[in-house]
Amino acid sequence: MNTSSTIDREAAQYELCFHSLKQANQAFSFPCDEGGHVDIDALSTRARLNYFYARTVIGREFSLPAVEPRTLH
Repeated sequence: MNTSSTIDREAAQYELCFHSLKQANQAFSFPCDEGGHVDIDALSTRARLNYFYARTVIGREFSLPAVEPRTLH
């Protein structure tokens, strides 16, 4: 899901968040644009694997992803 304009991790104002269905306060989040498009090519190898994993286990381990305003960590 590469977007036509690269999503700069530092400039991204949104995150695509997959919240755990089993463990409170556990989630995967990835920088995205307002439409929820993640620039997969810009992710690290580990983040890319986590992204594909979260997408694969939607409904079993993680909820449907939600676009949320980016929070500083």
